[in-house]
Amino acid sequence: MRAAVLGSPVSHSLSPVLHTAAHTAMGLTDWSYGMHECGEEDLASFLAGLGGEWAGLSLTMPLKRRALDLADTVTGLARQVGGANTLVRRDGAWEGTNTDVAGIAAALAEAGMGAPRGAVILGAGATAASALAALRRLGLTSPVTVLARDPARTGEVAEAARRLGHPIGIAPLSELDEYLDVDLVVSSLPSGAADHHAGRLAASRADLFDVVYSPWPTRAATAVAARGGRVVGGFPMLLHQAVEQVRLMTGIEDVPVEAMRRAGEAELARRAVPA
Repeated sequence: MRAAVLGSPVSHSLSPVLHTAAHTAMGLTDWSYGMHECGEEDLASFLAGLGGEWAGLSLTMPLKRRALDLADTVTGLARQVGGANTLVRRDGAWEGTNTDVAGIAAALAEAGMGAPRGAVILGAGATAASALAALRRLGLTSPVTVLARDPARTGEVAEAARRLGHPIGIAPLSELDEYLDVDLVVSSLPSGAADHHAGRLAASRADLFDVVYSPWPTRAATAVAARGGRVVGGFPMLLHQAVEQVRLMTGIEDVPVEAMRRAGEAELARRAVPA
């Protein structure tokens, strides 16, 4: 059977390392997992060219919204958060689903950071929407404030919140200081963007989930950890969303999480060594 990760750019993806480690540990010698550069305009033709040996696809940006339109069926969760990061072959048809939510929830729970009483999310893109759904899954009931660099561009997460039925407030990221009396800050910002707020985060009482996984630790993560706060990075999220993808694609429940973790950590360590 075959599977792969698609996206643009995609060369940085850890998915081949994680999925291949799982297949090896599970003894799935007839499985292969590849990587393909694919933009939004190419996804339809790529899917049309796949044979019956294809079991599933992992999707990175910018394909998650496009997948909703092209999948034969879409899970309710993927529809709610507004993006499918996974396509799974079901009886010859493609089902679009979302494992980012499960990945975030598992990463936070693993670190003992489940069910915060209050949270803020930095950033307003697709990952912010998945983070909101994950916090709701963990039991958060209080409104979440989404802090965006441009509050006018928060339609995606606002619509996701409406579909999820979870109240949110929206404010400028520049007003971060006013919203830090919470248990958890989720940064869905690009690499380095949260570092500008490291001092503010260190002065707060909040734990931090920073979706960046390379380079790691970020300045923001280091600052919070030095203060004694709990910190979760992007790698555990990536690991656990891949675990769920392997489960969906292979149909096998017992997925070797630790073998995948070791392979991913080894690859990140290798990449961190200067060439």
